[in-house]
Amino acid sequence: MTRPMYRGRFAPSPTGPLHFGSLVAAVGSFLEARARRGEWLVRIEDLDPPREPAGAAGDILRTLDAFGLHWDGEVVYQSRRQGAYEAALAELRRLGVLYACGCTRREIADSAVAGVDGPVYPGTCRNGVPAGREGRTLRVRTDDAAIAFEDRMQGRVESRLERDVGDFVLRRADGFYAYQLAVVVDDAAQGVNDVVRGADLLGSTARQIHLQRLLGLPTPAYAHLPIAVDAEGAKLSKQTGAEPVRIEHASELWWDALWFLGQEPPADLRTAPVAVIRDWAIAHWHAAAVPRTAAMRFP
Repeated sequence: MTRPMYRGRFAPSPTGPLHFGSLVAAVGSFLEARARRGEWLVRIEDLDPPREPAGAAGDILRTLDAFGLHWDGEVVYQSRRQGAYEAALAELRRLGVLYACGCTRREIADSAVAGVDGPVYPGTCRNGVPAGREGRTLRVRTDDAAIAFEDRMQGRVESRLERDVGDFVLRRADGFYAYQLAVVVDDAAQGVNDVVRGADLLGSTARQIHLQRLLGLPTPAYAHLPIAVDAEGAKLSKQTGAEPVRIEHASELWWDALWFLGQEPPADLRTAPVAVIRDWAIAHWHAAAVPRTAAMRFP
């Protein structure tokens, strides 16, 4: 039987320009796809319009192109995929695992225990929104069954969602669809069979596998790269003031990203043309050399 072609992706949120941390995720996912002679897709996760500066998505695409990170096929924009997300919600509703919730974030924080990604939802509205309240969000039911997977970078990961997260939101109070739903629907629709991304999303993976199983969708293989953190241990991000990558320093930043990923590029590549360092990286990509840690300091 012929093995399916490798298909990976890079899926940035257009809340600002790319910074070094997001460049590492782009480079790592690109190199894994190209080294396996597979496809590398780009998806713009523009699910949160109030947080998206005008022109940010276009700026990201121009930066990827300038860095020689050329994608396959058309770019998918999640803002144009509402029909697919609504169909997934309809299927979950038919299965009896979707329900309305009237709780506010403050109420949940006041009554919940801390979980892996914030307060664990205590199930207040699981059997119906209390009298006098109105459903604000849509949540999916979880259970205490263990969800385990083998991550190529981080090893075995296991979670019990009811204990670690609780029933989680799929459509927010403002009407926008949640990341967890959209990423599952779109990975399946695009035929993504391998996900290489930052370890900051490791805690989301069990939720995504839960949705994949409920919706009868395939589960990709996963590899979570170490994230870049500053001297205080904070993740490099737009929120922490990480500097945007500069196109005029593309070769130096390629070299830095390769070093961060444990690839040991030759010193002379630091000033080589972008195409030269990219092609060297594809030919010499060694996923086993990536540090097996969730976070690393940079610079």
